[in-house]
Amino acid sequence: MFKLTGSVKMINATVQVSDRFSKREFVVSDTSSQYPQDILFQATQDKCSLLDQVQVSDQIEVSFNLRGREWTSPQGEIKYFNTLEAWRIEKVSQGMPAGGPSAISLESSDFPSAGAEKTKDSSSTDEDDLPF
Repeated sequence: MFKLTGSVKMINATVQVSDRFSKREFVVSDTSSQYPQDILFQATQDKCSLLDQVQVSDQIEVSFNLRGREWTSPQGEIKYFNTLEAWRIEKVSQGMPAGGPSAISLESSDFPSAGAEKTKDSSSTDEDDLPF
């Protein structure tokens, strides 16, 4: 599983490839490095509808799997293709995914550090049962 955060550059319509297979392609611009990249993703089957709530220029986080396959041409030449298959798309606004706080992984800064000392009220008679 991989994740990428960026802005939506393009969203294509859903294409019905066969009776049982549909796909929808979209491009996300990744500007996190010195050289921005436009990355093509694909949503398939029921995941095509994930893009219905997304618009061009929205900031999103895409969770995806890397898929690879071999293809042999009619002339016998073997080629390899890769696909980035999206399975979750969340809008990101002011650093928070559209799913709200439950969609954010907790960071260590949210909790007291392990070395932080606990202050004890001098009037308290509670004994600390920890050995340290």
